Amino acid sequence: MAKISLLISVFLVVVLIFVDVTSAKHEQEQQKKPVGGEEIKIYELKKGNFSVKFTDWGATIVSVFLPDKKGNVADVVLGYDNLKDYKDDKVYFGAIVGRVANRIGGAKFTLNGTTYKLVNNEGKNMLHGGKIGFSDVLWSVKKYVKDGPAPYIRFTYKSFDGEQGFPGDLSVYVTYTLYGDQKLKVTMIAKAINNATPVNLAQHTYWNLGGHNSGDILSNHVQLLASHITPTDEALIPTGKITPVKDTPYDFLKLHPVGSKIKELPKGYDINYVVDGPEELMKKVAVVHDPKSGRKMNLWSNKPGVQFYTGNMLKDVKGKGGAVYGPHAALCLETQGFPDAVNHPNFPSVILNPGKTYRHLMYYQFSTE
Repeated sequence: MAKISLLISVFLVVVLIFVDVTSAKHEQEQQKKPVGGEEIKIYELKKGNFSVKFTDWGATIVSVFLPDKKGNVADVVLGYDNLKDYKDDKVYFGAIVGRVANRIGGAKFTLNGTTYKLVNNEGKNMLHGGKIGFSDVLWSVKKYVKDGPAPYIRFTYKSFDGEQGFPGDLSVYVTYTLYGDQKLKVTMIAKAINNATPVNLAQHTYWNLGGHNSGDILSNHVQLLASHITPTDEALIPTGKITPVKDTPYDFLKLHPVGSKIKELPKGYDINYVVDGPEELMKKVAVVHDPKSGRKMNLWSNKPGVQFYTGNMLKDVKGKGGAVYGPHAALCLETQGFPDAVNHPNFPSVILNPGKTYRHLMYYQFSTE
């Protein structure tokens, strides 16, 4: 009789474990599907001939239309015509990425004595929040104000405890606002509900100021107000060192073409820059200028790092209007906390404690010259 009771107990434990695992997998799979039968939608903000479109899938920037120096308007960000393609996207076109953007080495970290194993999706490492990160879920539209001097849209998402392995529930808010003369403000807010957790959100738009279908960005001129980088190993995981850019191909302290030194790098630029200036204070991060169209973009942020990426991994991506995007078809400037900061105590912390608020601000100013 005792043996039968023991067998029944073991059987129940196995069943409960199976149900828990199956339920967790089902919950994560549901993240990929529209919630409550709703389909993903497009939203637009517009001021004059400056307009930006978004989708609630990934709180994504779908298009940015800007005039050039002759007044001709073009879409200057890479993306897709079909909303379904955003659900199948593998390169994070225009999305908000998280809970932790960029890479976490070994897809694990230790916090307050507990080691958390995350969902790896780039070899043994985690990239941009895992297999189902914030770019792969349907966000809710909290507010949508199309009129007035500062039209805006606010997306929200509730990240659950254990999502992709991260601890604690997290409330996230992302607001896009048009204001002034061709200015775009991005505000990313997160609040930890019940547990300390790493948070490092990033806006992952691919920019080509000549137009999304105008070829590569190697002739674009870039300035990065950052005197140091965090070098990486072959898997693009930071080594923990912080090194100066002076006398290296990474030196963009003065405005010069992207392609001027790119041949000195094996694949192109994909590195975190340490932005000059105090942490958490607004500071100028970058300038991008396309001499042919005359379009210019200035970027400010309050975060300590910016990932400069030249689209090295793009290959025959079918984009808008039949365009095919290849390597260096665009550049990304992802302001952020340092990659893999959870595993490098010398990096600025990305840990958010309950009762505290994560604030990430980005200001884009567009013009022509």
